Amino acid sequence: MASSVILTILSTIHQIVVFIGRYVFKNFVYGEKGEKVPPINNPLLLESATSLARKIRTREVSSVEVMTAFIERVKEINPIINCVVDERFSDALKESEEVDKFIASGAMSEEEMEQKKPFLGLPISTKDSIRVKGMINTAGCFHRKDIIADNDAPVVQNMKKAGAIFYCLTNVPELCMWFESNNEIFGRTRNPYDTFRICGGSSGGEGAIQAAGASPFGIGSDIGGSIRMPSFFNGIFGHKTSRHIVSNEGQHPSVHTAEEEHMLGIGPMCRFASDLKPMLKLLAKEEKVALLRLDEPVDVKKIKVYYQENDLGGDFVTPVDKDIQIALMKVVDYFKNSLNLEVTKTHISRTKNNIPMWLANMSCRGSIPLAQQISPNPSQKVNLYLELVKKLFGKSHHTLAVILTALKAEFGVKADTPEHKYLQEERDKTIEDFQDILKDDGIFLYPSHASVATYHSETLLRPLNFTYTSLINLLGMPSCNIPLGLGREGVPVGIQVVSNYNNDRLCLAVACELEKAFGGWVNPNP
Repeated sequence: MASSVILTILSTIHQIVVFIGRYVFKNFVYGEKGEKVPPINNPLLLESATSLARKIRTREVSSVEVMTAFIERVKEINPIINCVVDERFSDALKESEEVDKFIASGAMSEEEMEQKKPFLGLPISTKDSIRVKGMINTAGCFHRKDIIADNDAPVVQNMKKAGAIFYCLTNVPELCMWFESNNEIFGRTRNPYDTFRICGGSSGGEGAIQAAGASPFGIGSDIGGSIRMPSFFNGIFGHKTSRHIVSNEGQHPSVHTAEEEHMLGIGPMCRFASDLKPMLKLLAKEEKVALLRLDEPVDVKKIKVYYQENDLGGDFVTPVDKDIQIALMKVVDYFKNSLNLEVTKTHISRTKNNIPMWLANMSCRGSIPLAQQISPNPSQKVNLYLELVKKLFGKSHHTLAVILTALKAEFGVKADTPEHKYLQEERDKTIEDFQDILKDDGIFLYPSHASVATYHSETLLRPLNFTYTSLINLLGMPSCNIPLGLGREGVPVGIQVVSNYNNDRLCLAVACELEKAFGGWVNPNP
């Protein structure tokens, strides 16, 4: 009883701190509104990846023209939002020239190219934690600033086989362990709609480059929301795949336990819902594609719809912003009134305990402490207290976010303790809760985050707001962020749609349906 009272008092204090913090950031640190990226003047930048690929293989436009357009857009927006950390523009243009020659030769018919190389000649980007041969692979860690990938991650290999050309890498938080993309090598990435705001993480640079119209599509990875949060903050589509469908090899940090493998997923990030399915077909392991039944028609009018407006009161999680609540209920109303579907409100009580369960899953036997993962010496932990003092004097090579996260982990629940076993049992019961609801024809509508894009560093006051996405990682189920326009603060809002294992096609079908209904991605500066 006493601990419950103390927790209530601490939660109240936290909410007060968050309120004061927002007032200070808005009125004294930043101001009402930051800069936007410049308008998009080249119409090629406003087309889907699928459309551009078709135009390249039918010779309506050349690969060189498309590549040049996106390279020029990167050069235009990167000084403003700092999303790109490495590029191979010159080599990418040479590869585009070779593609154009190949297409002109007639060596492969248009039908063959569509089947065997569906994204032939198209630029593609990915985050600086997924290996692309010859490019950096720092994962935002200062001690890895000179690391160059000597081979491609399997997902990169797959996209290259499909004809896509990697031309740049995008920014991430240190070790991909925060939901603001900022590190001591490349600095901070800013939101294309408002440069005073965060772009999310860990695929934050990828979310920003997509929203700014500087990449037709890209690849992200997600262990606690690292695809869906930046997709949400930047108003694009981002899909976390079902567990074990896409290879997680070729990333830093790599997974070390079955539980981490269960939660981590690589997936597509793009502005247009129509690009999700063709990308997922290519990213998935060859032996797993059939499980997804991606070409099986989905009748959205026969889907069972469930929704929950919030996490039911998780400790130190801020209330869901009004704009997000409004967006969710607009979708609920659309399913009810436009598609005449029965929509059921759920009350899954274990959602409020997600953070302890997720943290327990990240600290199983065999996991490597965060203080050790950020160390230049892989066999030793960083002295976190020393780094905290150094940070005060601007001498640390680590971000404050990762230092504090590592400190919290040091005092977290330990593997194989009674508390840890209890939390694992609760995780299994939570999975059962969702499977009982979703079955083979259900979707679950849920906020992608508790708040719209906050001011830079404001995330430190709201560290547990990622509970809305990390819950789905805990389940290992597929989930797609769906953009639903801009809120009152001028930044994107949206929700995530979740389905049962290997029913990714339901998420993608709903993404396409809601894009038609609500417009999808919004140009930051039309």
